[in-house]
Amino acid sequence: MGKVAVGLAVGVAVAACAVATVVVGRRIRSRRKWRRVVGVLKELEQSCETTVGRLRQVVDAMAVEMHAGLASDGGSKLKMLLTFVDKLPNGSEKGTYYALDLGGTNFRVLRVKLEGTRSSTLEHDVYRQAIPQDLMTGSSEDLFDFIASSLKEFVEREGDISELSLDRRRELGFTFSFPVKQMSVSSGTLLKWTKGFSIEDMVGREIAECLENAMTRKGLNMRVAALVNDSVGSLALGHYHDTDTVAAVIIGTGTNACYLERTDAIIKSQGLLTTSGGMVVNMEWGNFWSSHLPRTLYDIELDADSPNPNDQGFEKLISGMYLGDVVRRVIVRMSQESDIFDPISSKLSMPFILRTPLIAAMHEDDSPDLEEVRRILRDNLEIPDVPLKVRKLIVKVCDVVTRRAARLAAAGIVGILKKIGRDGSGGIAGGRSRSDQKMRRTVVAMEGGLYTGYTMFRDYLHEALTEILGEDIAQHVIIKVTEDGSAMGAALLAASHSSYPVDSVQLL
Repeated sequence: MGKVAVGLAVGVAVAACAVATVVVGRRIRSRRKWRRVVGVLKELEQSCETTVGRLRQVVDAMAVEMHAGLASDGGSKLKMLLTFVDKLPNGSEKGTYYALDLGGTNFRVLRVKLEGTRSSTLEHDVYRQAIPQDLMTGSSEDLFDFIASSLKEFVEREGDISELSLDRRRELGFTFSFPVKQMSVSSGTLLKWTKGFSIEDMVGREIAECLENAMTRKGLNMRVAALVNDSVGSLALGHYHDTDTVAAVIIGTGTNACYLERTDAIIKSQGLLTTSGGMVVNMEWGNFWSSHLPRTLYDIELDADSPNPNDQGFEKLISGMYLGDVVRRVIVRMSQESDIFDPISSKLSMPFILRTPLIAAMHEDDSPDLEEVRRILRDNLEIPDVPLKVRKLIVKVCDVVTRRAARLAAAGIVGILKKIGRDGSGGIAGGRSRSDQKMRRTVVAMEGGLYTGYTMFRDYLHEALTEILGEDIAQHVIIKVTEDGSAMGAALLAASHSSYPVDSVQLL
């Protein structure tokens, strides 16, 4: 009996040891897998590193590329397109002006009333209209006839106002957010369609002329006074409210920037004369590239999978279109290194399923248990029951990707300021030290949901501006949000480039 008891005890002990060995083995394997997941994060942090030294290298590269783009067409990744806008609104404009904003599947018509004195709020009316799908791939005449008809209906709703303006031709600012070769402030030819449009007979034709012909066919006496893109409109609106505004940046789904340049610095157009001595340049900065930009394996894969590989490199690092998908790709890599999302959801392999507003919501989740992160993973990616430590890791991934984007955007802004001598260093060709000059108040107009709607992005951008410029210089650089510059700014540019003297404009 004693031997049986001893044998039983030994058997139990052996079994317990075996179980313990299995449990310990599992824990060791689990820890190894977790270390690999953490290693993915550390690798990401290193690849996305944006030290002040590196950011200043990006600043210098941006300024150099701007200079090269102004010297010759094709001399830089930056197109540095001339807009022929040489008069920005300053608050003295009078009269009633219109804007047409065409940049996607909808267009907007706007009317603004200007009193000749700067106002913090501009009285305006807006009309929105969806574009039927068949007109996006039909003929140019059909598209512009549809737009002209809507314009006419909008004008006819003015009632008594229209009777006050019968002695003069109405003037319109046209925001046309497609690739254009600008010929003058009010004319340009379409280079190619994007955003779902494919009207073959329109490519290479003069845009304002097509619209004006359509308005004539509809019996509408109106001319295009300014043909602009959305960033130029934002600069116009910013300058109207504050004449210290020298540049505008849009950071939303896409990104672009424009700024006011001296005409004598635009070497590729020697002999170009403007009454103001300056001209707004559309940088198309989304295509900026430099070896100093921190690029990860995930960025390389995203670029290769995109419809435009090796194009719009800066945009793919900083704009809202791409940040969410970079985060998704990191999460996929983590899931491949471990079973943290076991089983792996098929949704996780879908490009752009994780939109940037979702990573902003996860990043800014301040609940103790990160409930918003849990909800997004469950509802949008179909990943249930994610442990808290994994949710914390995902928030950190969002932080790393967003911080890089914001700090690079800040470096791009300082690059513009350096080019025009507003960074306290004397500009790209200047040899003066910071102590030899007085820093002027400098305003940058800012528009776009990534900046206005994502608090952490905005905070990181401001933090980087101060680090790059230094506190003494940074206090003179103000970022001001503009709202609806694409439409309102176009109307203001129609006013500043009006063919009628201010005194002859009939006030309402």
